[in-house]
Amino acid sequence: MFRNLRFYRVTSPWPESEQDLSDSLSVNEFTPCGSFAERSAGWEAPVAGEDAPLCRRLNGADLLQLRTQSRVLPVAAIKEALEERVVEFQQRMQAEPNRAELRRLKEETRDKLLPKSLVKSERSRACFLHAESLLVIDAATETKAEWLLDQLRPCFEQFNFTPLTFNQSPALFIQRVFMGEQEAGFTLGRECRMQDEGYSKSIVTWKDFELTDPSIRRHLSEGMKLTHLGVDFEQVLACVISEDGIFSKLKFIAGEMIDTIDEEDPVARQDTDFVLLTGTLRRLVEALKKRLGGYAQSPTSQ
Repeated sequence: MFRNLRFYRVTSPWPESEQDLSDSLSVNEFTPCGSFAERSAGWEAPVAGEDAPLCRRLNGADLLQLRTQSRVLPVAAIKEALEERVVEFQQRMQAEPNRAELRRLKEETRDKLLPKSLVKSERSRACFLHAESLLVIDAATETKAEWLLDQLRPCFEQFNFTPLTFNQSPALFIQRVFMGEQEAGFTLGRECRMQDEGYSKSIVTWKDFELTDPSIRRHLSEGMKLTHLGVDFEQVLACVISEDGIFSKLKFIAGEMIDTIDEEDPVARQDTDFVLLTGTLRRLVEALKKRLGGYAQSPTSQ
């Protein structure tokens, strides 16, 4: 259901009921991309069905789904159409277009092609854990997470949040796990990435390796820095943790077995996955909180 985890502490009020949250999200409900718009974004129901609410509340958590629709207009298509307009300009004016004219011609060309272009949609998900006041975003990059947060802001009178940070650095935590220290609930996986501290472009990655091999570990003493580490949590969840505390490549270890369940109702199946995910996330955050010295004091909320 989620492949990545970015955690944010929400310090402003959150709607008390599923319907209240759905009503708030309707302020920025998804509408299709207009003929002359390059991109449109808004919230849609995470489950199919007429009159479905714009969120799903289960197990003390809310599931939200953002849809972003954009027009696909290849640069090569604009370039080819622009060349034709430049030729027309030259024949009509008996002169070469200057820089301002070229810019105007390019804008006119794009505006003419935009309504004829195809559209594509991308969907991003987030969940809010009520007891922990944590918003968890499935986004591989910070830019995508910020885009989702930007679409959430207009839905509330107040929306204050900060990235989740701990009193101890996640970088030290993943190094301890990598070097074989016992961290209850966490075991070493089979993937890691290191970076040369003196040359940032020098990066090496091991995938599906036995990371206890001394030939891999000695790179830390030779000037390399551990930036990503694969771990297993409670023998339930496999993931990669970055030195910044970002989680990626989430996979439930029993995923193949779960995927074979004959479930005719896709909504019931999604609900089951969501309950499994949120329950695991709660235990994961609590385990990190204990091992990283608790939450750091929040700076001024955004």
